[in-house]
Amino acid sequence: MGMKHPLHRKKLQLALRAFTSKVADKSSELDHIWVTRWLDDIGLPQYKDQFHEARVDGRMIQYLTVNDLLTLKVTSQLHHLSIKCAIHVLHANKFNPNCLRRRPGEEKHPSPSEVVQWSNHCVMEWLRAVDLAEYAPNLRGSGVHGGLIILEPRFSSETLALLLNIPPQKTLLRRHLATAFAALVGPQAMQEKREYGNATGHVPLTTTAKVKPKKLGFTQFSHLRKRKPDESADYICPIDSEALTVNGVSRVLTPAHRGFSSTLDRQAEKWQPAAIKAHIVFFFFFFFFFFNNCTVNCS
Repeated sequence: MGMKHPLHRKKLQLALRAFTSKVADKSSELDHIWVTRWLDDIGLPQYKDQFHEARVDGRMIQYLTVNDLLTLKVTSQLHHLSIKCAIHVLHANKFNPNCLRRRPGEEKHPSPSEVVQWSNHCVMEWLRAVDLAEYAPNLRGSGVHGGLIILEPRFSSETLALLLNIPPQKTLLRRHLATAFAALVGPQAMQEKREYGNATGHVPLTTTAKVKPKKLGFTQFSHLRKRKPDESADYICPIDSEALTVNGVSRVLTPAHRGFSSTLDRQAEKWQPAAIKAHIVFFFFFFFFFFNNCTVNCS
């Protein structure tokens, strides 16, 4: 068919897979025009042309990989996290096209489960409500939305102050922002953010960090034959993953998040000792069986 764009080929493959499986998928109802509006909602309108050219639709969103985003010219680590959290919000709401709220509700103290559905515009309206209206326009194109604020533990009031371009010398203004931010996310989320901010080896979330493409090393080529074509570990927001609920909000735990979020890195590390023990037991029985066979053959 002469398709040169890699994401066009991916879209065709996913469509064929969906056609043969005949499984109802709510995401398939969201076309590429909806995706461009969704980018507006999560505060990343600068990528609309790239996503439109690649014809990225609702079905493709959940299968996007890090390298796919780099193909779409999304290189900022913060923007990768923004898209990851936004996709997770879609999963949690079963791809309801209207799950993101464009304006804050009338409640004075929204819960984290409500804030997680805030769009970028909704966050800007909140800034105006807490007397930071002059800085609100700086959030355009930042990728800041409710899902990023709640689901990413490294996103703090300091990160928000950097994005708003509030000078460091304006300590009273930054203190006011920190107080309003803590009230918005709630005590449980703030406690979690502090814990991971104080953890050993913590890498702060910056506004300038870039994502590098994943490359295969020489030691990884032997695994190519064993690799399944639909390996979910490469997806930016994997579908089949272990769920974690934080502040009443469902969060995913998979190897794909390693390096993106310190929370998910530490949760994944809890399973490493068990995996190491399993490997030790396996090799013990393997060598025991091999030694017995050698003894029988020699005798």
